Formats: sequence, C-alpha cells, structure tokens
Amino acid sequence: MSIYDYSVTKADGKEFSLKAYEGKVVLIVNTATGCGFTPQYKDIEDMYELFHAQGFEVLDIPCNQFAGQTPGTDEEIHEFCQLHYNTQFDQMKKSDVNGENALPLYGYLKSQKGFEGFGRGPKALAMGAMLKKIDKDYKNNPEIKWNFTKFVIDREGNVVARFEPTASMKEVSACVQKYLK
Repeated sequence: MSIYDYSVTKADGKEFSLKAYEGKVVLIVNTATGCGFTPQYKDIEDMYELFHAQGFEVLDIPCNQFAGQTPGTDEEIHEFCQLHYNTQFDQMKKSDVNGENALPLYGYLKSQKGFEGFGRGPKALAMGAMLKKIDKDYKNNPEIKWNFTKFVIDREGNVVARFEPTASMKEVSACVQKYLK
C-alpha cells in the first residue's frame, strides 16, 4: 500500500489519482483560510516554487473540521489562496480528515505516522492546552489535531514524516530537501 493507491477529488469535482505523483516528493497538508496558521500558505508556496522543478508537489486539502476555519465554497477558498498567497499547487475539494467521512487517504496517512506531539514553545503549549479541552486523550491517538498538519511522502510513495502545525516551516523544508536528493 502507498499513497499511489488513493485518489481525491479536485476542487472542480474531477477525481485525481495520486499515481500522478509517482517518483515525486509530496507534501500533503490539510489547510484553512481563517486560521492562525493560514500564513503558512506563503511558506508552502515558497517551497513549491523553489523545489517544483526538482520533483516536488503539494497536495492542498482544505478542511473545515477545526473550529469552522474554512468557510466558503471550494471556489471561494481557491480565490482566497490565489489572491493572498498566489498559490500554484494542486488544491482539492474541501474534505474531512477525521471521523466517519474522512478521506480514505487520511486513514492511511495517520496509520503510517501518528501524532508525536507539538514540540516546544508558546504555540505548542497553546495547542496542547486547547486540545485537552476538546479531547483529553489527544496525545494517544493518530487523529489530525488541527489545520496545517503536514505529511511528507518520498519518491517511492512512503509516508516519511508528519509535522504538526506548530512545527517550524524551516524544519519541513529541510525534510523535503532531504528526500529530493
């Protein structure tokens, strides 16, 4: 099993097979347009522009499961990203990443790389405190905790890293670069 066995729906309603990413390094991220982490779109777009010619792709999956921070239609979300961050990478249909309606792709991703914590620092502490109120057992399950959780996929389709939204984008970029070589 690898990510190549899955497909997702593009914002325009067409099915998109992840086989299209064979041989590429991929960053899969659940995004939101009204979140404190939304400015990460800039860093993700910068990575895309810098590494795309070396075989890097981004799979952007908008998700409204976290405090309703992704309101609007798929078209409105796309327009927001274009207007504010000039995104050029693939954006999919707004979808669930947890629960009974979660994309099967996310079941697979979470089975490969579970939650390992938010790291250190003020954002990590804030996320931990907030999640304790939502799910007292959040540390012990693989569920996606918030917007901008990122998975790095190597050129063979393996899930090689998971980054929580609190992770440094420099760290995410360094991981991607490692697998581009």
